[in-house]
Amino acid sequence: MTPVDYGKIPHSAYVGPERCNPKATAQAAADDKPFFLVTSRLPDCLTENINLLNHRGDKVRHGRFAGPLTGAQESDETASAIPLSFTDSQQWWANLAGKMRGADGRVLVYVHGFRETFYTSSRDTAQIARLANFTGPVIQYSWPSQGAFLKYPVDETNMYWDERNFRKFLMQLARLESTKEIVLISHSLGARLVIPSVEHVDRSVANSDSSVISNIILVSPDVDTQDFERDIAEEILSNRRVRNDRRITVYASMNDRALSLSDNFHGYPRLGYPRCFDPFEAADLKARNLPERCYAAHPEYAQAMDKTALTIIDTTAISRGRSGHSNYLLSAPACRDLAAVVNGERKPEGRQATHLAHVFVLPPIAKGEKPDHLAICRRTE
Repeated sequence: MTPVDYGKIPHSAYVGPERCNPKATAQAAADDKPFFLVTSRLPDCLTENINLLNHRGDKVRHGRFAGPLTGAQESDETASAIPLSFTDSQQWWANLAGKMRGADGRVLVYVHGFRETFYTSSRDTAQIARLANFTGPVIQYSWPSQGAFLKYPVDETNMYWDERNFRKFLMQLARLESTKEIVLISHSLGARLVIPSVEHVDRSVANSDSSVISNIILVSPDVDTQDFERDIAEEILSNRRVRNDRRITVYASMNDRALSLSDNFHGYPRLGYPRCFDPFEAADLKARNLPERCYAAHPEYAQAMDKTALTIIDTTAISRGRSGHSNYLLSAPACRDLAAVVNGERKPEGRQATHLAHVFVLPPIAKGEKPDHLAICRRTE
């Protein structure tokens, strides 16, 4: 693997134009774009249309963007594919608060994962918003992923570099007076930004204000399972948080090739890839005619409560795509389940129970049924 290439243009030159650093008095043009953006990527403001590069930016910027332009192909990641404009941060927060007040204080935050460009993460953000028919403001947090398979170590490095930026953003969002419910969705490596940041906010805000971060959805999380179990027990899914309606939903699959590679790379099971590390546990499951899959444990203190703190959805049987890493955007049963969870449903139809009370599976599609995965997952207005 080669080092990250700085490029032929000084990074300071990219951010020199005024539209990279707008004043509060020049924001009218930004308000017509439907989605909100917070990014630590380096912007290129030298081109006709602002583009976000894969380098680290000089500061966190706020803006608005639209989904890919009509007719743009998945391979088309040119600057013109994503309409984007930056906004003065104070004006941005004021605009966001106004949108939330019109939507009962609900807001959705999407944090992308490994191997994403601004184009692909914006496309996915727009798809999630349509799929769930989410009526509140939708925010994409875009960190400097390299968008390349062989740059995984660089993505890990940039993700850890960006943790301070994300937790500051999440803290401000949780403290905003108009915020009543944060639906927080992460994919893949993005979970490693989300989990410690939620924990930090929990420990930093007064009383139970941070419980507005109520609906946390981790899709194909590239997180150490044992790390997760330890972290959620201490704070994130503490008794107080769960009683205030905090819950976590995890989507996992044994057909996730990306997490299988991450498992091999790190040496320990990933939260989104339920491999059994303990061979004796695997042997016991086999002897009981159960699948040899080991999931994160439900917090013991929460088992006696009326509310489920942790729910794990196994999507192995309905996995689609070459990597099996994006079932939530490609497979009709997973798309339907995700949309229901985003909208607050605790037990959507279509799930099957397992021997573990907090783990469910999405069963194979019945023989003869041929759902239109594309139409269901890429729902249009």
